[in-house]
Amino acid sequence: MTPDATATGHDALLPSSWIIRYAHLVASGARVLDLACGAGRHARYFAGRGCRVLAVDRDTAALAQLDGVADVTTRALDLEAGTWPLAAERFDAIVVTNYLHRPLFPFLLAALADDGVLLYETFARGNEAYGRPSNPDFLLDRGELLELAGEALTVIAFEQGHVAAGARGAVVQRLAALGPRRAWPPALDAG
Repeated sequence: MTPDATATGHDALLPSSWIIRYAHLVASGARVLDLACGAGRHARYFAGRGCRVLAVDRDTAALAQLDGVADVTTRALDLEAGTWPLAAERFDAIVVTNYLHRPLFPFLLAALADDGVLLYETFARGNEAYGRPSNPDFLLDRGELLELAGEALTVIAFEQGHVAAGARGAVVQRLAALGPRRAWPPALDAG
């Protein structure tokens, strides 16, 4: 089975195929923020690629699953309460999957290094036909990740639409984008 953003059970520990596809844009040694990381499937993946990862989630039990993983530091933070807790920090890459809190968008852009990589994948409108999430607050509008990138980032890849996901499908948006000072042109494949 191909790992994807909507994986459950055992497959929930596999990194997303979208993240794997564009991971080569993140250099070994890079500082990576895995935002709303859950059990840390992407934190583990990037640490295994030689990156230094900050894995953030409000679920301390989920973060505990990352105890002892080399090159992964965890922080229990409620990203939806109070001020942005990472204001003084910059990251070479930011990875977000299965999470949407629109007020964080400007903070994510500000936290991304000028030559950094943003990899984002989450649910979009239309997903309500397939189950959860179905609340519009947690579903991207058509083209919303492109709007997030705006003119601040260079979009390398964008997808939106229905994907096969386990026993049910899902509607997602996916974005891979680079900071404005990233060398051009980027390598589009790992080979």
